[in-house]
Amino acid sequence: MTGTAAHTVTWDALLSHPDVEEHSREAGALGFMAFHGGLEAGTAEIAEEAAAVAGASLYVVRQPSKLRWHVPSHSVDPAGSYRLRRWLSHVRVAVALHGYGRTDQPGRILLGGRNRVLAAGLAYSLTLRLPHLPAVTYLDDIPRELRGLHPANPVNRPAQSGVQVELPPRARDRRLDPAAPGLVVEALVAAAEAYALPDRLP
Repeated sequence: MTGTAAHTVTWDALLSHPDVEEHSREAGALGFMAFHGGLEAGTAEIAEEAAAVAGASLYVVRQPSKLRWHVPSHSVDPAGSYRLRRWLSHVRVAVALHGYGRTDQPGRILLGGRNRVLAAGLAYSLTLRLPHLPAVTYLDDIPRELRGLHPANPVNRPAQSGVQVELPPRARDRRLDPAAPGLVVEALVAAAEAYALPDRLP
């Protein structure tokens, strides 16, 4: 995350705030998520656009930028949200969009989460379109707290887990790079379409 430090709260507290919006749509078996929307600028918009183009499922939580309430990913509990429970029971694999900003990780797109096959596909798709923003899949090169490997992280709850995409400001802020967010969307859609979902799970 960038900017003023966020205030850590519980998932229940965030969802009960009157200015926080929770939205979901069940469509394809692959779903895009952005549950830090508004806090991590651009992530909700990228998830929404990618889901619309790809015909994918969508789960978004958006808070006003002035609120700055942060719920750690491993604390985003489906027990506190019927929408999230229903969404996670529908999708087979997820891609969660996050934003981060660190001087020691300049311009790198970090691909964590437990589905390493999809992570590799996303890295290829992102590198074709944004070669100036390195896509990192090697987990040892990703800060531990940004690896997205916790089993309680919503991105890992679907049957085939998913990928946590950590986007630096240059990849999600049109003020810094007008073309980059659209190229990220293209890369997400291409990787989603290339990912082979079996008709049946074992």
